[in-house]
Amino acid sequence: MDLQTIQNHPSFKQLASERARLGLGMSIVMAATYFAYILTVAFWPRLLGLPLWSGTVISWGVVIGVALIALGFLLTAIYVLRANSRFDLLSQHLLEDLR
Repeated sequence: MDLQTIQNHPSFKQLASERARLGLGMSIVMAATYFAYILTVAFWPRLLGLPLWSGTVISWGVVIGVALIALGFLLTAIYVLRANSRFDLLSQHLLEDLR
């Protein structure tokens, strides 16, 4: 089995395309939210320094920072679910077609 045969197979092209689109989309979402947070820290630090309610020491910046970490875990879970369902199915079809 040669590499060119695999690369020209429609199932491989579909698998590679779907993986790239999902990965790129999730990377853009994570990078955009992270840089929005960093830019807010740089240009509007008072906004993130506001307490959640009066008398608390927890600020909005801490909550949003934890939410960013949670977003990373969520995006990872979504990718794993997609990889274990759709991508594995496409891989199986590819392997069956190439046998």
